[in-house]
Amino acid sequence: MNFDDLARRPSAWLSCQGPLGEVVISSRVRLARNLAGFPFLTRATDSQRCQIQRLVWNALVEAGQGVDAFYVDIEQAHELDRQLLVERHLISRQHAASKGSRGVAVGAAETMALMINEEDHIRIQALRSGLQLDEVWKVVSGLDAALEQRIEYAYHPRFGYLTACPTNVGTGLRVSVRLHLPALKLTGEIERVLRATRDTRLAVRGLFGEGTEATGDLYQVSNQTTLGKSEEEIIHDFRHLVVPSIIDYETHARKVLVRDKAAALDDKIFRAYGLLGHARTISSEETLGLLSHVRMGISLGRIKDIDLQTVNDLFLQTQPAHLQKLRGALLDGEQRSIVRAELIRRRLGNGHNPG
Repeated sequence: MNFDDLARRPSAWLSCQGPLGEVVISSRVRLARNLAGFPFLTRATDSQRCQIQRLVWNALVEAGQGVDAFYVDIEQAHELDRQLLVERHLISRQHAASKGSRGVAVGAAETMALMINEEDHIRIQALRSGLQLDEVWKVVSGLDAALEQRIEYAYHPRFGYLTACPTNVGTGLRVSVRLHLPALKLTGEIERVLRATRDTRLAVRGLFGEGTEATGDLYQVSNQTTLGKSEEEIIHDFRHLVVPSIIDYETHARKVLVRDKAAALDDKIFRAYGLLGHARTISSEETLGLLSHVRMGISLGRIKDIDLQTVNDLFLQTQPAHLQKLRGALLDGEQRSIVRAELIRRRLGNGHNPG
């Protein structure tokens, strides 16, 4: 696998094949771990960072997990390639922008990634399409156990796994679900729902996690603390309490729109469809907003000639790094806007009328 292949192929976690995929885009479980005998990265020397990277990669290979992995030395990678990995949610923005020895091992299907020297020495994450937290936890837990047999983690009998950020101390577990909530936004209920979510000590972030806006009506909901609950308890609460309640709110909002504001709803959906199908220049932010409305239209049966997979693919392919990799050239903002519009017209232009 190389970066050009990565840009062209669809991500398995965006396949729409998972449970409740019309609302739940993806499920992710991430574990933070640090190696015993080494300082946290804020105090680690360049030599120690290199040693950590080598030890973790060797353990990954010994565990049989490195054979099919696509390994990227982030320090040596081109800026565009780092941005591509961010857009595909395989590394964080912090990992892409920081300095020093660091890397990421990406599984063959992109459903698993292991970041080395991000905020912690190790960040193991797995992703799946739809609501599949139990399945994702099984994958992450298995790799974590395999690594722990080969390298010693920093662990305290009372506090659990020690991490750079105090909110991760304990299990080191961060569960997050990416949700598409356009109806709650249109009905004006989104802030009330998100406020209730935050009141239960959950974090709500945008498309690319911490510090980003919820463009495209895409929200990432995750736990804020890991101390005091087991991994299974955290995942159970998310799987059976947190996510179902948000899905219920969104589903109800969609029914209200169809029942009480059908004309306004269809106008919003088909205006978005028309703009995407005919625009000659379009920004990334506008694209995400319009795709959100089209995606809702597909889910509600308003648009019948496009599938959710196409829209999900466009969420990624219209991002700046993807556009440039697909075109095979570095593009400025104006050029990207033109190429983005061409790509969207090509993907949506099937000669049929919607509806």
